[in-house]
Amino acid sequence: MNKSAFAPSPGAGSLFVIVAPSGAGKTSLVRAMMNERPAVELSISCTTRAPRPGESDGRDYWFIDRAEFEQRRDAGEFLEWAEVHGNLYGTSRQWIASRIAAGKDIVLEIDWQGAVQVQQLFPDAIGVFIAPPSMETLRERLERRGQDSDEVIERRMTAARGELDQAHRFQYVIINQEFATALQQLICLVDSAGLRFEKQQAREPNLFDRLFPRQHAGRGSR
Repeated sequence: MNKSAFAPSPGAGSLFVIVAPSGAGKTSLVRAMMNERPAVELSISCTTRAPRPGESDGRDYWFIDRAEFEQRRDAGEFLEWAEVHGNLYGTSRQWIASRIAAGKDIVLEIDWQGAVQVQQLFPDAIGVFIAPPSMETLRERLERRGQDSDEVIERRMTAARGELDQAHRFQYVIINQEFATALQQLICLVDSAGLRFEKQQAREPNLFDRLFPRQHAGRGSR
């Protein structure tokens, strides 16, 4: 994983960095949460991997070839980029910064290495790790979706063990055992994030000047 030398300014919006082993249910949870909270926007990454069944260009990912990816990477267009399972993924730095500054809540789904780097650039980013209830359940889910060969499933299982070792790096862990419960937990995280002092302050500076003049001045000078 690599990053550019770009550090965006904080804004009124929140950035949710969501990480999970393949098959843990991250994408399904994020989509269901966004159906409940349609104002939340999904960061669309560029990738060199082929689309999976049901995926479309510009909705799930921007699907580009390796040559174009490397050209854009070398031009410094990506906030972060990583190679995962032989495929390249990258996040537009300008888009993320502009949406947060505009007060939009953004969900970024990336691997744990990219997430750690993004959190260094966005200190107030909210890190969420989605975990399966067991490795056996994870294998069953990978087999059930019928998208990967046995060899790929074994590779994903090996990667998942390493990814689970990194869960301590994130502020929140959601165990996706019962989908409805995990979904409500994710929605609660999204709802509460906007109530942080700095986010409310960025959205309502005049109100904060009147209600909390000393606190407002003190925090604004940090």
